[in-house]
Amino acid sequence: MELTRPARTNALKAPLGIEGALVFDVHPQSGFMPPEAPLARLPPAWEPWEMILDAAITARLQLGDKLGITEQEKTASESWRANVRRMPLLPTTELQSSSILLRRAHLVLTYMMHFYIQSLPPDVPAIIPRTLALPVLRVSTSLEIPPLLTFSDTVLYNWMTMFSGLIDEEEFYLCSARIELQGVDALEIMRATMDEIFIGDHTSVCRITGYLQTLARIIEELKVLLMDVRRECRPEQYYNEVRPWFRGEDSDPNGRKWVFEGIEDDPSLKKPTALSGPSAGQSSLIHVLDVFLGVDHQLSSPGCQSSFMSRMQTYMPRNHRLFLDHLTFNPRPLRTFVMSSGDDCLHKAYNSSVLALKEFRDAHMIIATLYILGPARRAAKLAETTNKNLKDRRPLLGTGGTDLVKFLKDTRACTSATMIP
Repeated sequence: MELTRPARTNALKAPLGIEGALVFDVHPQSGFMPPEAPLARLPPAWEPWEMILDAAITARLQLGDKLGITEQEKTASESWRANVRRMPLLPTTELQSSSILLRRAHLVLTYMMHFYIQSLPPDVPAIIPRTLALPVLRVSTSLEIPPLLTFSDTVLYNWMTMFSGLIDEEEFYLCSARIELQGVDALEIMRATMDEIFIGDHTSVCRITGYLQTLARIIEELKVLLMDVRRECRPEQYYNEVRPWFRGEDSDPNGRKWVFEGIEDDPSLKKPTALSGPSAGQSSLIHVLDVFLGVDHQLSSPGCQSSFMSRMQTYMPRNHRLFLDHLTFNPRPLRTFVMSSGDDCLHKAYNSSVLALKEFRDAHMIIATLYILGPARRAAKLAETTNKNLKDRRPLLGTGGTDLVKFLKDTRACTSATMIP
């Protein structure tokens, strides 16, 4: 996949200066994405993992619940899964010294795990063999992220690995990557704004007004990039041939629980409790925009229950979570500053940025309708004509395991509620 950052002629020229940004793996030129191409292959000691994953991709394994799957396809999948069960149990200790090696290992192991689980017949228990389960648990523990595919595996640190080999899957990943790269300019706006809030005089108010007007335009550009996914990603192919590979335990259509074989043999490992598949809700950039503008998603989750967006932070790279915490505990948040300024122009500029983010979420709803809700309705009708069992039909779940329609409406409502009257 070829990826370049869209050029801007009016971006702020100063380097990204949020204190300690590089400590948080936030780069001035690439933001939350790595500044260089991710590691393409693990060292020879872990070549068996790479070879098994290569074999799955080359064989074009099919989803176990694919409508009309042939006996030949079922046999090919089982043959590959047997090789996974026979592969050696490789140590992970020597990976611990390098976050780059750990990231590659997580990507390889979790893609392999999703191939294994999603190629199983739907009535077969989802038991992950110890030769795969123990390494993925150990690597995930070291990275402090859950043991399954995340947004960072499919987008941030992945420039070549796919399940289907379809242009639709490639474009789906690239769309998110383009948004991440274009969002670098938003990070610089935040840095400059935070500096000016610290000063807090009339000149600062004028500058922040200009920054927020620019931020609104950047978010509008992100919306355009999101809608551009329609150019190369076809709804039916995405829904039926790409999206099911992403499913986590909590979006399994048959409600199967994932069993990590051998976990009881290693006292240092804990049974995973967070097993939602990769989701755009795990994008650090979108969370940063929310935090900076003061969008409170807890409004959609009254009481002590964490919001979906809060839960999705668990799936982000550790340093990106720390960066969010850094912004969250900013002693002078933007929204409070705007409300106390008494400046109508600043007030209007702030609301324009929030409105742009709300319209970005409007676009997300359009894409979700086109790529998920519409195909899901058509798939349900097809299932009825083929006498497929439709008992206990649940609300349509996102790959992150949430009620998709409710989630999209809630996040949009919380964004709208952030506007200052």
